[in-house]
Amino acid sequence: MDTGNTAFMMICAALVFIMTPGLGFFYGGLGRRKNVVSNMMNSVSIMGLGMVLWCLIGYTMAFGGDGLIIGGFSKIALAGITKDSIAPDTTIPEFVFVAFQMMFALITPAIITGSLAGRMKFGALFAFIALWSILVYYPLAHMVWGGGGLLGSGWLNSVDFAGGNVVHISSGVSGLVICLLLGRRYGYELHSYRIHNIPFVMLGMALLWLGWFGFNAGSALAADGLAAHAFVTTAISAATAMLVWMGLDLLNSGKPTLIGACTGVVAGLVGITPAAGFVPVWAAFVIGAFVSPVCYGGILLIKKKLKIDDSLDAFGCHGIGGIFGGLMTGLFADPAVNGVAGLCFGDVAQLGRQALAIIISIAFAVVGSLISIVIVRAFIRLRVEKKHELMGLDISEHGENAYPAYNGLD
Repeated sequence: MDTGNTAFMMICAALVFIMTPGLGFFYGGLGRRKNVVSNMMNSVSIMGLGMVLWCLIGYTMAFGGDGLIIGGFSKIALAGITKDSIAPDTTIPEFVFVAFQMMFALITPAIITGSLAGRMKFGALFAFIALWSILVYYPLAHMVWGGGGLLGSGWLNSVDFAGGNVVHISSGVSGLVICLLLGRRYGYELHSYRIHNIPFVMLGMALLWLGWFGFNAGSALAADGLAAHAFVTTAISAATAMLVWMGLDLLNSGKPTLIGACTGVVAGLVGITPAAGFVPVWAAFVIGAFVSPVCYGGILLIKKKLKIDDSLDAFGCHGIGGIFGGLMTGLFADPAVNGVAGLCFGDVAQLGRQALAIIISIAFAVVGSLISIVIVRAFIRLRVEKKHELMGLDISEHGENAYPAYNGLD
């Protein structure tokens, strides 16, 4: 057991934890004033639900064995793990590894809530997230990161440093599926959906960016040079993507916007996530420069052309950005960084492995989401009534008002 690595990983776990309330601020600010409590509550409730589920059954499904799809059930409720247990292939206590991976299991389903903001009943969402975590997230985490997993060492040998497939593609695609099933918000093409609190968005972005350093650097599972490398590539991609998104705003509207800058940061962070510990530093500039126009164009296509109500652009940023990042990993992975070669460094097959892993991840997320929503719909109404949607979910679902004495923020 290495005390330095242990301390580092505990700090990284805490940093990743702060991403979920940070996402609550980000989504809360992006949505309408009448739904800010609802958007934040979606993230907050997952902090409780996700921790309990992860410790009861999630960890053992993801890391409890060497199956192709799930790890097994030998560590239900963390059975057999003690303070002296060491996580496999690391120098840190297994409890620290449990905690670090638990934070990923919180932020991932929270991302989904951005696609269905403003129209899904809280009870239905809560039940869906529980089922989705069991049917999609835990198995996918094992398939990519667990011993003998289908997409990792068990068969395909694709790579995903910190969660392109596991976190961003799974949540973005699932969000798209659910928002298509729910349908558009009432008056979607008639009303102007103004962002109600831009400072909240900026605060959320800052917390996400801070947490993302733990997210990516911590995925090295040690306080070493690879963690430092992932830290730097994360910073570079996010900063580059922010500047490019500001330029796109300038070309499109003649003015750079704070919302655009914040969105660009998130796109850059998503794009570098699967690649942070595999690509050279120069590739982080390339990924950041191109992920912004890819996501920018994707959002315009989804909302303007296809008229899909991806409320807060969960698929536009996370789904599309995760797919792009996974492909860039297969293109730019440098064996000098972490032993994996991409197309540019001589391994043509790695790009194909990355593409196939993305396709399998998308299919797995779609099927798992559909099964989860069918089960929930059999017992709970999915969408709020029209009058409650028009009233706002803060009052209709939670009986609260974010601004009871001030009405100037919409």
